[in-house]
Amino acid sequence: MHNKTIAEISRDLAAGTYSSEEITKDLLTRVSKLDKDINSFITVTEEQALSQAKTADATRAAGNAGAWTGVPMAHKDIFCTNGVLTTCGSKMLSNFEAPYDATVVTKFNDAGAVSLGKLNMDEFAMGSSNENSYYGPVANPWDKDRVPGGSSGGSAAAVAAGFVPGATATDTGGSIRQPAALCGVTGLKPTYGRISRYGMIAYASSLDQAGTITHTAEDAAMMMNVMAGFDAKDSTSVDRDVPDYTATLDNSIEGMTIGLPTEYFRDDLSADMQQQVRNAIAEYEKMGAKVKEISLPNTHLAIPAYYVIAPSECSANLSRMDGVRFGHRCEDPKDIEDLYCRSRGEGFGEEVKRRIMVGSYALSAGFYDAYYKKAQQVRRLIKNDFVNAFNDVDIIMGPVTPTPAFKRGEKTSDPVEMYLEDIFTIALNLAGLPGMSVPCGAVDNLPVGLQLIGNFFDEARLLNAGHKFQQVTDWHLKTPTGI
Repeated sequence: MHNKTIAEISRDLAAGTYSSEEITKDLLTRVSKLDKDINSFITVTEEQALSQAKTADATRAAGNAGAWTGVPMAHKDIFCTNGVLTTCGSKMLSNFEAPYDATVVTKFNDAGAVSLGKLNMDEFAMGSSNENSYYGPVANPWDKDRVPGGSSGGSAAAVAAGFVPGATATDTGGSIRQPAALCGVTGLKPTYGRISRYGMIAYASSLDQAGTITHTAEDAAMMMNVMAGFDAKDSTSVDRDVPDYTATLDNSIEGMTIGLPTEYFRDDLSADMQQQVRNAIAEYEKMGAKVKEISLPNTHLAIPAYYVIAPSECSANLSRMDGVRFGHRCEDPKDIEDLYCRSRGEGFGEEVKRRIMVGSYALSAGFYDAYYKKAQQVRRLIKNDFVNAFNDVDIIMGPVTPTPAFKRGEKTSDPVEMYLEDIFTIALNLAGLPGMSVPCGAVDNLPVGLQLIGNFFDEARLLNAGHKFQQVTDWHLKTPTGI
């Protein structure tokens, strides 16, 4: 049962093929046997999961079931869960049990879903490899010596390994799409404001967006039907009608215009990677889509702008983590200054400290205008590039990553080289646009992702395009060997 999609499980439960309790037990057993080599979970909530499964089965027996009643899933450990550890992959929050549920968690609970636990991640969502977790690195199920991508590496690895059919995730600069690409699964980052951020611990508040990691676009649509919508508790949430994302999955894409940015097919994108992406685009042409070359001239400014804005916002957001009201506290502090310094020094990992320092510098007196303000001006230029492009095209396509999954430890000594892993994903977060990664091929037996970029609040079109591609290809059906 472990390779079934959300849609298949939903149909099987409705048909009585098996119960929610049966599939939940099956997946929990699989996690206990195999996750020691993957390390995708930080916390497994076995007791809670079985209780939710029994409740779901009773709801179904009473004739009150919905599409999600009894379907297993898991949450990235950045979403607050009442009474369950919420660590953000950090020592700082290793003892933090949230006193409330994030809105996303509440919505899945209300829909009758069964949560198996909390998934590993780069500390406070800062990283592109899931090597920055206090709870140890996550392994890529396709090759356990390679990274799964980050920061939502636990979510992508858990889905790829068949531990859960779907998982929540977050994306600040590519943290859904990049791990989805490296693990051969489907990842959707919606438009900024489409899903509530309430109870989702902030990294960079103007960039963070909750989303989905699943096997298929159809499953992503089913998750979006639960997650999307306005939330008065979140000041960044957009009050806009939510469509039924599953209703338009089978729409024809004949006549759709696909834009191919010249900046995304660069000389440093390997020939093999480029070929896989172009092969995928050729499938769209066979289905009647038109292809047009476009330019996003400010793409090269995305990484420098992001690595000023994101650290600046993180330095502000993480200032509350001081060991006073919650979180890690040092032993026997001499005074308040010693308490702050040692608690934060011990509680945060190296990458988090690096970004806090960069952000504090960029926001400091005398440098704000030179760095943060300038980065925000560049951000507007990047957004305008996309706005202009969407006057001529319906959707933009290109690679997700410059390479397949790299070896663990390969890039940890050079932060800049690590940051360049996000070269094709970061611009979307700066613009607030939706983006999606779908499996589209393999290089050296490692998965490759195709990136689909949509206009604001056009997730339905992305899901439709992803679904149609998955109906004529089988890359999303391929699974790692030996697990």
